[in-house]
Amino acid sequence: MGATIVIAGVRSGVGKTTIATGIMGALVRRGYKVQPFKAGPDYIDPSYHQLACGVPSRNLDTWLLPHQAVLELFQRASGQGQISVVEGVMGVYDGHSSLTEEGSTAQLAKLLDAPVILVADAAKVARSVAAEVLGYQLFDPKLRIAGVILNGVGGPRHLEFCQPQIEATTGLPVLGYLPRRPEFLQPERHLGLIPTVEGTVVQQWYDALVAQVEQTIDLDRLLQLAATANPPEVPPEMYPSQPQPRRAVIAVARDKAFSFYYQDSLDLLEAWGAELAPFSPLEDSSLPAGATGVYIGGGFPEMFARELSENLPMQQSLKDAIARQVPVYAECGGLMYLGQSLSDLEGVQYPMIGAIPVVSSMTGKRLTLGYREVESCTDSPLLQRGQRVRGHEFHWSVLGEPPDPEQAVYRVVDQAGRPEGFQIGSVWASYIHIHLGSHPSLARRFVETCAATTKNNLAQRRRTKP
Repeated sequence: MGATIVIAGVRSGVGKTTIATGIMGALVRRGYKVQPFKAGPDYIDPSYHQLACGVPSRNLDTWLLPHQAVLELFQRASGQGQISVVEGVMGVYDGHSSLTEEGSTAQLAKLLDAPVILVADAAKVARSVAAEVLGYQLFDPKLRIAGVILNGVGGPRHLEFCQPQIEATTGLPVLGYLPRRPEFLQPERHLGLIPTVEGTVVQQWYDALVAQVEQTIDLDRLLQLAATANPPEVPPEMYPSQPQPRRAVIAVARDKAFSFYYQDSLDLLEAWGAELAPFSPLEDSSLPAGATGVYIGGGFPEMFARELSENLPMQQSLKDAIARQVPVYAECGGLMYLGQSLSDLEGVQYPMIGAIPVVSSMTGKRLTLGYREVESCTDSPLLQRGQRVRGHEFHWSVLGEPPDPEQAVYRVVDQAGRPEGFQIGSVWASYIHIHLGSHPSLARRFVETCAATTKNNLAQRRRTKP
């Protein structure tokens, strides 16, 4: 599976994504084929990885997914590259639990048997940073921390007050640094970094970052450390043993407003017989021809509420598909789009599809964030009634009224069974994001559900044919 390195942080906000993206880009410019990965359920950071590597980044989440699935997905993708670079999530030990390593970067690194490069923020500290690094090193001796990269270094003199003490105290090499320069800061908004799909990441920022990494980070030493990784091999369980014939056409909403998808979920759908047909709710006038299912993921519909509202032909095309009982599965931003209306960041309310009784607002509320375990209240495109799966919730928007338990898609098991989502007709919409690798049956069931639409439509046409 080749060399592997994990880029982890002492906490969120220390520049993991910037440094990981810069390292990926610098290795690509050296001629390496780099396969990027992201620990945890993040959708935005992987878009920066793809910018650098030219291939999709894969999410590896040790809480959402069984460990066997994590290893299988890693094994499948890492075999396509010469080196795998894994960006961590939050602080290296942060995850689902306050007292265990579940879902953390540390757990993932140990599962992959990969060395960890720890990113520490040196902007407001000098030799004291060594005490911080030592604490992380001692906290879990089983974690193979192999080096340190400093961010926010003020200059050569500042580095001289940080590097020697770290190396003397911990024995870990300082592999380099990024200087304290405002041009390396990435633009953010309410859900974190801005996805690259919106076109706001300028080439000048990326080129300057890669050039800086080439100058001040020891890539040769990093490659040597990456070669010490020894990920275990596992037999495949999630993918079909034989190629499947095309059985369904699933329209997937993909544009600036909707870009939150796990790449492995899309790959699994294709492997089980789906043709994925991308469409833009912003710019297209209709669903792709022959669509037998619709998948609307998360994103930032609130940033494009007016444009979505004004695209009446697309709205009508979706309404017509729902009237024909085409299965429509939506997550988070997709739920907002399928509702009666949603507001933009200024609080202006815009009419939407109206397929579910949802009025979503962005004003005056706080972030809803966290892992969820849910039980399906219906036979859905993903789950049988009563089946449980793990998911993730991440949104600022709130609903005018909570879901009706009689219409709910899920019961949130770890939140006193609260009702979540809306199931009306052929529409299933929820705030919960599901990774289709969470259970071997999910992608197959989605494809089979959409394939049944084709059979039902053919039978209907036969019955009505004169």
